[in-house]
Amino acid sequence: MKTLTLRLFFAIDGFLQKRDAEKIRGFLGHVFWDNPIVHHHNPDGSLVYTYPRVQYKIIDGNCLLVAFNEGIDIVKKVFDEIQSLDIDKNWVEIHSKAIELKEENFGELEEPVEYFFTTPWLALNEENFEKYKQQDSLQKRKWLLENILTANLISIAKALGYTVQRNIHSHIATLKPINVNVKDTQFAGFYGSFSVNFDLPSLWGIGKSVARGFGTVIKKDELENYRKSVLNYFPHPSKTKNKSGYKRKMQ
Repeated sequence: MKTLTLRLFFAIDGFLQKRDAEKIRGFLGHVFWDNPIVHHHNPDGSLVYTYPRVQYKIIDGNCLLVAFNEGIDIVKKVFDEIQSLDIDKNWVEIHSKAIELKEENFGELEEPVEYFFTTPWLALNEENFEKYKQQDSLQKRKWLLENILTANLISIAKALGYTVQRNIHSHIATLKPINVNVKDTQFAGFYGSFSVNFDLPSLWGIGKSVARGFGTVIKKDELENYRKSVLNYFPHPSKTKNKSGYKRKMQ
């Protein structure tokens, strides 16, 4: 099926850390509290358990918002109205913006496509983590993760109302475990590359905590295009930065 994806990039003076994705979500969630698509909470404060229509990511030290379906209009509003960010009670100015709206394919394919994770993939919940530890070989662990990856994709499809009609085959080519801290809780994350007969738009997320930027994938054959186009609108992170990575302006 076809889907519209909107990507909003913006940069500050200096660079953002990956953990700042959650802080930016918190700030914009406060500004647009009347729209739960932005902050992924119900009016009573409970979480909205569905695939996030707005996802916050830090790529090359700059902020990226990815939106589709119901999330597109509110992210356009962010582009029009937000000129600065409140991060840890410090205001930073946005000095560069770029927005991209693109029609893309979503769904199963006859032939596999290669992807890699540009942010850690949080594949394992508590139950799966125990299964992962119990596997007695690296190959068996890889098989488990490949099954989880396939399940992640089918879950996204279900959330978007898309019916998968053929078998999805995931193959993990490379895998690098990494410990990840999410809201003071340690998770097992993974960098790496994989191929699968499923078309997922680049810079969408897979797995747990995708709203916070985890599990962001990009197609291998699209990497250079992104580096040469939208990502290159922004300067590389400043060498003269403070310990937090960005220059602060108090308001």
